[in-house]
Amino acid sequence: MKLAFISDIHGNAVALEAVLASIKEKEVDNIVVLGDIAYRGPEPKRSIKLIQDLNTTVIKGNADEWIVRGVKQGEVPEQARNLMNQEREWTVSQLDQSALNYLETLPTNLNLTKQGIHMHAFHATPTSLFDVVLPDATNDEIREKIINKYNADIYLYGHIHQSYIRNIDGKTIINLGSVGLPFDGIPKASYAIVEITDGSISTSIERVTYDIEKTIQAYKEANYPNTAMMEQILRTAKNG
Repeated sequence: MKLAFISDIHGNAVALEAVLASIKEKEVDNIVVLGDIAYRGPEPKRSIKLIQDLNTTVIKGNADEWIVRGVKQGEVPEQARNLMNQEREWTVSQLDQSALNYLETLPTNLNLTKQGIHMHAFHATPTSLFDVVLPDATNDEIREKIINKYNADIYLYGHIHQSYIRNIDGKTIINLGSVGLPFDGIPKASYAIVEITDGSISTSIERVTYDIEKTIQAYKEANYPNTAMMEQILRTAKNG
């Protein structure tokens, strides 16, 4: 059983198509999507359609929640909130009501069991769409925010746009990185694969080259309200 986990597409349909092509080549049995589908990218509508066409399990991310109801005070630095809500308003203008309803009704957690291996998937933490667990978090922090919330063999999440795999207390913790907006200095789309064979587990982070210039051009053609900053992030794979 081979599973691909993807998240943090952020409206980058070009990167998403490249990832889906990579997944197809690897003959994956199923794809699971861990949120942040449309916000902050030039092609929110097409990104949602590509995900819906997979006819697979999808859970909600904080950016999906922001599209539905806006960025609230205290959720981001106050100096950034006005611009982020402008970006949110632009994104909403590109979507119809059915797309908004789709994002609003997504679940926030997923439990999977394959060949006796239990997996728990979520966007940021099991109890929050917004909390942050970074790659250099202490073992105790990961225990408190992730492991102690639900008993599983493998925990998978997105949100931080920085991929990693760690083993703590016999548990495997995987961050998928980001399909559309990586922050780890590698300007390539990122996703994770979990392969389970007769109870044995293999995990990996996959990095996929895509046409960054095509995505940047899409921002410009769409008159996106924050194109210059998004272009910088795509080119450097760094947030600030």
